[in-house]
Amino acid sequence: MACAERASSCAAARTMPLIFRQLFDSASSTYTYLLGSAGQAVLIDPVFEHERRDLALLRELGLTLVATLDTHVHADHVTAAWLLQQRCGSTIALAAAAGASGADRLLRHDDRVEFGARHLVVRATPGHTAGCLTFVLDDQTMAFTGDALLIRGCGRTDFQQGSPNRLFHSVREQILSLPPDGLLYPAHDYRGVTVTSVAEERRFNPRLGGDVDEADFVGYMNHLGLPHPKLMDIAVPANLRCGRPDSAALPASDPDWAPLVYGFSGLWEMQPAVLAERLAGRRIQVVDVREAPEFTDALGHIAGARLLPLSQLSARLSELDDTRPIVAVCRSGARSAQATQLLQKAGHTQVANLAGGMLRWRAESLPVEGGQN
Repeated sequence: MACAERASSCAAARTMPLIFRQLFDSASSTYTYLLGSAGQAVLIDPVFEHERRDLALLRELGLTLVATLDTHVHADHVTAAWLLQQRCGSTIALAAAAGASGADRLLRHDDRVEFGARHLVVRATPGHTAGCLTFVLDDQTMAFTGDALLIRGCGRTDFQQGSPNRLFHSVREQILSLPPDGLLYPAHDYRGVTVTSVAEERRFNPRLGGDVDEADFVGYMNHLGLPHPKLMDIAVPANLRCGRPDSAALPASDPDWAPLVYGFSGLWEMQPAVLAERLAGRRIQVVDVREAPEFTDALGHIAGARLLPLSQLSARLSELDDTRPIVAVCRSGARSAQATQLLQKAGHTQVANLAGGMLRWRAESLPVEGGQN
């Protein structure tokens, strides 16, 4: 692309709104990145165990997942690419050089991945593994570097066809050649640092910045002496199948005791109409966690609900039936969300929050005891 065309393209990209979220897996210190535009989204480096969280966020933001992108074949966690494809039909994309099976699109240097009105440009950055990619946002204000470049560090080069010589050139030529103010987002950080910049890493990266040359870098990397990742023997084979389990069976998704909706907050919620349909069977315990005066105020309460104010709930857990599901309710859903968390910590596995509380229950003209029209 000519310089004038590139400048025009970058200027146009800046006018297109971008949704960006950085998500974290504490078990592997992995960052997952969501980028959205015009109702479509991509996920970079999704983690298998967080498929439910990621789908909840997409739903709440009104985004359709069009593709999952893995920066490389990971050795410390299993990708959620296959699982997300099963749930919502997203395309699986990763490097052609990775040698994986099951991908819908094999990416090469200078490919584009489009979502909504925006796109990512693929840069091949091998060295940590033979199939490492960096994804650069269309206006070059952001780049997602995988393990090729970490914050004040870089990925190891002693397995999966790694090469310190290749990594040195990849980082210097494909990442640190980006505009100085461009933000760099790695696949991992073990100290809780979230972002860096091209200018920072050029100057301060002890392995690849400043006056470090190729011989310095190769000598450093050849003497790291690190143990292999604990999950390597599980993660690498799974990721060479794009996260597809041996059995190809989907893990359990939703609880089987009622249709529930999982929120990005981490709670299961029940819609008022669903609860109203299930009250007749009396299998569900409705726990109203408002204070006593509220139980009989203008909003009234749900027939059969047990009043256990949030301020007393911890001390009165023994009053609940451990064998029956629980739905917590309050005025708006805020206090009952806290109650739901408390009940979960106390060992109740079948528990949900009533979405919108009594305000929404009344707004949907569902029956109450007491209260006013």
